[in-house]
Amino acid sequence: MLKRNNGSEMGYMQMLTTRSRHRSPMKKPTTMILLLCIFLLSAYYYFIHQLIIKGTLVCYIPFSSCGKCEKYPDSCDYLPPPAIERKYTNDEIASHVVVRDILNAPCLSKNPKIAFMFLTPGSLPFERLWDKFFQEHEGKFSVYVHSSKTKPLRMSRYFINQDIPSDEVHWGNISMFDAERRLLANALQDPHNQRFVLLSDSCIPLHSFGYIYDYLINTNVSFVECFEDIGPQGNGRYSRHMLPEIQMKDFSKSVQWFTLKRQHALVVIADNLYYSKFRAYCKLGFEGKYCIVDEQYLPTLFNIVDPGGIANWSVTHVDWSKRGWHPKTYGVEDVTYQLLNNISSVDVSMHVTSNMKKEIKRQPCLWNGIQRPCYLFARKFTPQTIDKLLHIFSNYSIN
Repeated sequence: MLKRNNGSEMGYMQMLTTRSRHRSPMKKPTTMILLLCIFLLSAYYYFIHQLIIKGTLVCYIPFSSCGKCEKYPDSCDYLPPPAIERKYTNDEIASHVVVRDILNAPCLSKNPKIAFMFLTPGSLPFERLWDKFFQEHEGKFSVYVHSSKTKPLRMSRYFINQDIPSDEVHWGNISMFDAERRLLANALQDPHNQRFVLLSDSCIPLHSFGYIYDYLINTNVSFVECFEDIGPQGNGRYSRHMLPEIQMKDFSKSVQWFTLKRQHALVVIADNLYYSKFRAYCKLGFEGKYCIVDEQYLPTLFNIVDPGGIANWSVTHVDWSKRGWHPKTYGVEDVTYQLLNNISSVDVSMHVTSNMKKEIKRQPCLWNGIQRPCYLFARKFTPQTIDKLLHIFSNYSIN
């Protein structure tokens, strides 16, 4: 803000008085124009600075050398200074207290189990495969099924009477994550459930039960993918209506399929502050965008409340090489032992941004500091592949 100097102002008034007596038509009040320009320039940059603090802009210069204003413009010569820490709202303070106490709660179960949560329209075409997978491991797992359309008879003893109260689910709609929260709430009723795996009707296991159990139980992180996508299907879905609780720097992306430790599952169920923002402002077509809750909410939540508590990759393999709205589907002709072995051997996770550059971001899958295979499950397999998959699982040793 400009401050006037009284001495300068007096001199300036005397100069104007003198000029009024001897006015020359060729001279202009250049000092006044200069002061006005400085004032307007200062006001402009003060306004831009305030927008940055509030999170509505992420670059100081609207038309920078990047060509557009991106969150971390690596090719820009100019970067904004660190954002000033803001004061939290009362709702945020209350939420932080609850989350802190949940995350500090100890694990009380001496016989930890894994909750396998199936999200399906109705049938489970790989029920026989999962039955074979679960055999001889009773007491180490629980099964929960959310059927959004029909509830056909289950054949496996592990799936009979395991359907929870369900509701309709629509792709791209918040009803999808409502169903996931419903599964978590039911699974959390068993205090021995310490890990919560979300699976679809087209998912299959890639390893033996023992391998997966040790992999999940013997680490203290949740397997939630979380990365920054500066393209239209990532940060482009962000709405400023989510401010002040959710800022652009927090907005992240993931695949839908997660594995949570118990504390994180409780955080998801307890959260209303951030979820209400997604319910109101993350919708297909809202502000001309295609925000999808099940791809944005969970990584954004944990990026805010516990970024160090997630592994930053999903243990469920999905092939997005087609770069469309839906992943690759594996048919009978695709299913071979070599395919499953290749997927289960991958030890580097990869993310591709949705902007024009299609930047590839890779990171090793570090399990307790040791690089190990990333994936325990895989999708998307057609129902017709069941016999071939059963043959592979019966005739080959799968660790």
